[in-house]
Amino acid sequence: MYPRPIPESAIWQRRLYVSAVVVVLILWLCPLFAIILTSFRSTADVMGGNLWGWPTEIGLIDNYRAVFTDTPMARYFLNSLIITIPSVIGVLVLSTLAGFVLSRYRFPGNMLIFALFVGGNFLPHQIMMIPVRDLMVRLDLIDTTVALIIFHVAFQTGFATLFMRNFIAALPDELFQAARAEGASPFQTLFHVVIPLVRPALAALAILIFTFVWNDYFWAVVLTVSDSVKPVTAGLANLRGEWVSAWNLVSAGTIIVAVPPVIMFFLMQRHFIAGLTMGAVKG
Repeated sequence: MYPRPIPESAIWQRRLYVSAVVVVLILWLCPLFAIILTSFRSTADVMGGNLWGWPTEIGLIDNYRAVFTDTPMARYFLNSLIITIPSVIGVLVLSTLAGFVLSRYRFPGNMLIFALFVGGNFLPHQIMMIPVRDLMVRLDLIDTTVALIIFHVAFQTGFATLFMRNFIAALPDELFQAARAEGASPFQTLFHVVIPLVRPALAALAILIFTFVWNDYFWAVVLTVSDSVKPVTAGLANLRGEWVSAWNLVSAGTIIVAVPPVIMFFLMQRHFIAGLTMGAVKG
């Protein structure tokens, strides 16, 4: 049998979809392309007002070197690592423990506690700016990396617990019954049964939390003042001069700041996709 010819309407519909995707992709990539191109520009181009045309001089190496030598960006970068890594670890540990208990144990107030975790996700963090700042002042933690770590762990744990609780609840009950029959304690069940099975979910959650914390700007401005503790997002604003802004350095710093989440995503891409699709198809 000969294959059926594709209707003309279907061909035009497919072309329309492809064209729409291309247009959206171009619109999405335009700002990124502009920032990358500006990071190549020399200072003379920027001072001369050449912000949109092709650079007359390529200052790639000079700009990226100047970001680390002429600005405190290296300090900001280290501060972000000091804040983000403990925050991610703390969120993963607390959410896994809470998710395990809420999904596998029934006790008075179980659903109320779970509702509090879910409800906290709908509360805008910005409305708590003054109470959170006053609390950190009273605890003498204002303008420290510890304040940002505590805040991010506290506020990201609600979403992470909802995430982990649903994944752990989807695991077969037979596994837990077999573990209890073997005399395994709850902690042994958690470490030897649950964690190996939800490793893709942990990887996906780690990428999400890393990106949220690394890209946070609002709380970095609210809870920090001095350059010695500012993360990269707040530090980028300091690269702007009072009268004249070196946009080539700001753009180069922006590209540098965007690199760690991208690297982490590509390193854990397989686990991230598996974690997001985990449980979507049942055998």
